[in-house]
Amino acid sequence: MSPAGVLVLGGTAEARRLAAALHRDPGFTVTTSLAGRVAVPRLPCGEVRIGGFGGADGLAAWLRGHGTDAVVDATHPFAARISANAVAATTAAGLPLLVLRRPGWTEGPGDRWHRVPDAATAASVAPELGDRLFLATGSGDLPAFAGVDAWCLLRAVDPPPPPLPRRHHLVLARGPFTTDGERALLREHRIEALVARDSGGELTAAKLVAARELGLPVVLIDRPPAPPAPSVTSVPEALEWLAATLAARR
Repeated sequence: MSPAGVLVLGGTAEARRLAAALHRDPGFTVTTSLAGRVAVPRLPCGEVRIGGFGGADGLAAWLRGHGTDAVVDATHPFAARISANAVAATTAAGLPLLVLRRPGWTEGPGDRWHRVPDAATAASVAPELGDRLFLATGSGDLPAFAGVDAWCLLRAVDPPPPPLPRRHHLVLARGPFTTDGERALLREHRIEALVARDSGGELTAAKLVAARELGLPVVLIDRPPAPPAPSVTSVPEALEWLAATLAARR
């Protein structure tokens, strides 16, 4: 029996771990798709495809033409467009789809969180909490803050495109980051409020821990709705689902 072909829609640490596990298993072949938004991405094991598919129709055509047996959406929790395309494409191609999402963060003792539904709301709330903001949202949400009067610290892997806040300072860096490092960054720039997405996971939680320790308020942008598909929160669960689902289809 030939190996089962799995397409992993990636870009996250979970996607890289899943690709590595599938690459080691002779029962699978794995291709990871990366959106190409980072100039020098971290490459997973196995085959890698960089760039868009041309929407849901293009993805469905790719799936049909590349011997794909299942798709795992392990993209960032805020990659709503890619996730929607994955649902439409796998439905059209008649293939099973699994969503692999790490859990979101939970507020704990000492946290001063203000949950908001989107970046536009965050841009209206955050300046009420402080005049010096750390916008740890990713480049996609920065245009929402172009009109704010507050001074903004931005951090990105690559220089973000405009529009950007009028008064800002850009730090180019790639995580994961430590709590000590985040605490030092907040102090160095005299940050008064943090803005972040509810990405979840341990790799990016250090900024929240540092904000808690320094008593800073956090504006946390809620995730978009989850895709209508089976969902797991860990790589072992994803491997179990793939094995069971593909065995039932053969």
